[in-house]
Amino acid sequence: MKTPKLICPVHTLDFKQLLPGNTELTPEVLDKLIATQKGISYPTLSFLEHGTLFKDLRGFLKMPPYDTIFQGINRAVAMTLMNKIGFTPPLLEFFDYFKKNDGYTYRHSLVVFALSVLLAQDLLGETEDWIIDVMAGTIHDFGKVSVPLKILKKTETITNVDRIILEHHALAGFVLLSYYLQDYEKFAAWVAKEHHERRDGSGYPLGLKLEDNMVEIIAVCDVYDALLSPRPHRPTPYDNRTALEELTGMAQKGKIGWEVVQGLVSYSRKDRPPIQEVNVSTEKRGTPPTDTVYGVVEKKIKCPNCHGTAKEKKILRERCFGSKGRIKRSGVSCVITAVLLMMVNWAGAVCARI
Repeated sequence: MKTPKLICPVHTLDFKQLLPGNTELTPEVLDKLIATQKGISYPTLSFLEHGTLFKDLRGFLKMPPYDTIFQGINRAVAMTLMNKIGFTPPLLEFFDYFKKNDGYTYRHSLVVFALSVLLAQDLLGETEDWIIDVMAGTIHDFGKVSVPLKILKKTETITNVDRIILEHHALAGFVLLSYYLQDYEKFAAWVAKEHHERRDGSGYPLGLKLEDNMVEIIAVCDVYDALLSPRPHRPTPYDNRTALEELTGMAQKGKIGWEVVQGLVSYSRKDRPPIQEVNVSTEKRGTPPTDTVYGVVEKKIKCPNCHGTAKEKKILRERCFGSKGRIKRSGVSCVITAVLLMMVNWAGAVCARI
C-alpha cells in the first residue's frame, strides 16, 4: 500500500503543530507522534451530553427529509445508541469549534453520524455493543480544522491550490484522531482517512479501492447529506429524489455499493420496505441545482515549484510582514495569514500534480 504523505502541516485547535507538511505517515512517524501522548489519559464522556449537541441534533433531524427517515422507532434507536457512544474532551472541542466557525460542517457531522449509526444497525447485523465500540470518536470531517475557513466558506470558483488544501482534510483527520485516540489503527482514524475513497479506486487521498462496509456507509452518508445541504459554493440544496438519483449514478459506475443506496431509498419511503427488497429506479427525473461552482476549478494558479504565483506569495508576505519584512501587529489575521503562507510553502512539492 502506498504510504500517505501530508501536503500541509497538521495543527491542533490550540495551534500546536503535530506534523509538518511533506511528512510521510509511516508507522514509525505515527508511533513517535503518539508517544508524545504517553501518560496522558482522557475521560470518556457521553457524546450527546456535551453542550447543546442533543438539542441541535434533534432539531436537525426534524428537517426534511430526515423527519421522514428518523420518524418513530428510527429516531429512538439512533438517539439511544448515540447517547451510549463516548468521546474524549479534546474531540468534543472540535464540535465547539465547528459550531462557532463553520455551521455547515457542525450540522453535517452530526447528521452523518446519526444516519451512519442507523444504517449500521440495519445493514451490518452487528450487535449494539459493536456499533457503540467502532463509532466511538468517529467523526469523519475533524480534519477540516486544518483547512482555512476562507477556503471552507468560499463562494467563488476554487483554485487548484484550494482543492489540494481541501483534500488535505482526510489525512489531517487521520493524524489528529491517531494522536488523540493514541492509536493509528483505531476505526475512527481510518474513517477520517478513507471516507473519500471509492470502490473503483477513483477517490482520494490514496486512490484505494474501498472495501470496508462500515466506512462505505459513512462515505455514502457523507455524500448524501452534502447534496441535501445548502453549501457556500451551491446555495440551493438538492431535493431528496435528485440526491438519491446522484447516489444511484455512483452505484451504477461502481463507485459505491447498492446496499447503502437501497437503505436510504427504503428510509425515504412511507411504507418502509425491507432494505434487501428495495428496487432502486435508475430513471432520472430530478433536476440538480444550477447555482453551483462545485467541480469548477480556476486554473490560473499553475506553478511547478510553489503554490501560488510569485506575485501572490509576495502579497501574502507583505500582508503579514510588511514590505520591509517586519512583522505587522495585526492580531489574529496576521497569525492566520502566516499559517496560510507556511501552508503555501510546505505544499510546494505537490504542484507538479496540477
